[in-house]
Amino acid sequence: MSDLPRKAVTRTAKLAALPLGFAGRATWGLGKRIVGESAEIVGRELQQRTAEQLFKVLGELKGGAMKFGQALSVFESALPEEVAGPYRATLTKLQEAAPPMPTRTVHAVLAERLGEDWHERFLEFEDKPAAAASIGQVHRGVWHDGREVAVKVQYPGAGDALLSDLNQLGRFARLLGPLVPGMDVKPLISELRDRISEELDYDLEARAQQAHADEFADDPDVVVPAVVHQCDQVLITEWIDGVPLSEVIADGTEEQRNRAGQLLARFLFSGPARTGLLHADPHPGNFRLLPGGPEGADDWRLGVLDFGTVDRLPGGLPTPIGRSLRMTLDGEAEAVYELLCAEGFVKESIDLDPDAVLDYLLPIIEPAQADQFTFTRSWMRNQAARIADPRSPAYQLGKQLNLPPAYLLIHRVTLSTIGVLCQLGSTVRLREELEEWLPGFVAVETEGQEVPVEQDPPEDPEDLAAEG
Repeated sequence: MSDLPRKAVTRTAKLAALPLGFAGRATWGLGKRIVGESAEIVGRELQQRTAEQLFKVLGELKGGAMKFGQALSVFESALPEEVAGPYRATLTKLQEAAPPMPTRTVHAVLAERLGEDWHERFLEFEDKPAAAASIGQVHRGVWHDGREVAVKVQYPGAGDALLSDLNQLGRFARLLGPLVPGMDVKPLISELRDRISEELDYDLEARAQQAHADEFADDPDVVVPAVVHQCDQVLITEWIDGVPLSEVIADGTEEQRNRAGQLLARFLFSGPARTGLLHADPHPGNFRLLPGGPEGADDWRLGVLDFGTVDRLPGGLPTPIGRSLRMTLDGEAEAVYELLCAEGFVKESIDLDPDAVLDYLLPIIEPAQADQFTFTRSWMRNQAARIADPRSPAYQLGKQLNLPPAYLLIHRVTLSTIGVLCQLGSTVRLREELEEWLPGFVAVETEGQEVPVEQDPPEDPEDLAAEG
């Protein structure tokens, strides 16, 4: 019997206690307001106490609870500083580690999947995990051919734990909403739940990772470890050392922060164009800064890990994203509105003022206007507050917009990446990356008429993996 199912009753009880705690604090807050304390001060205190309890519980559990916590943690920069500050350390732990699986369980999985003689495949194998995440943990080892490797072992029963946790969290999703202003957590939970089968399939992950490793093999900026061996519940890849992005966020130099941010933006937009795949789990635990960039030993490269969640985009990011972004920057309200209607962002039954839509979008895309932009927590908080305040015109308009299913994961990945950039406080030349990699963003004149520049569709990643 595996460790996660054995603790199912305990897990459910801990998660079920969350809404009770929320309700208890709400009653406490009402009492404070009755005796005359400021609603704003009480609200912030409630938010802080709720956040502390939520991330404490999520940090103790693996499975879907931790997965949700990691996804939510990248939006920490949207929270007021007095709320975010006290539990920022807890968020960092969520991004990097979880309680490890017992050694006997690890050995049992390896014996079942690699054979009873699994030890003979390694020159060295470290029983102590180097990292532990939501559905598996990573051990450092040396493969029989001398290569240093990362051995990813899936928790037995991880699928059941993921589904159970996310179902439980989904039942009180509305209570979690106030934690991250401007974000509806219910679609996030639904999307995480929909992708459980992909997360658990190490064959799919191996193909996605190898497609990236092949494409970025000679890249001066991005490093993706190659796949060494894969079987059910076990994925072995080349090992890479580096500074975790969470450490750069905590105490990195300005140079490291800016370089990390630039490369993160470059990978976000270049990955789909070059591989037909979008890395869809952009929390800091999945990235490393490695020395030895194009400027030499003192420069940095970006190491990318964990391809368990990807969006398959054979033609790269959809051209309408680039076209609408460019037209918004150019102030073409009518054209932007027509495109949003055509793509399903505005339902047929809804009638909006194109100029109001433009006013809604322009502050969000501010980073693409200048040659370079400094992402800050205060900028993120201002955007979140603008969209979350019911008194704001942006809030009223945002409620009437629709997010088509095809854009859901792209939207979350983009927002998550922006959240990480704000945590880093990076100064990034975003427009440069958009011009290079985003289809439709750059237009050319053809017989007096502008047409978007299209990119050649990348080879199918499944075919690339098969060839490899």
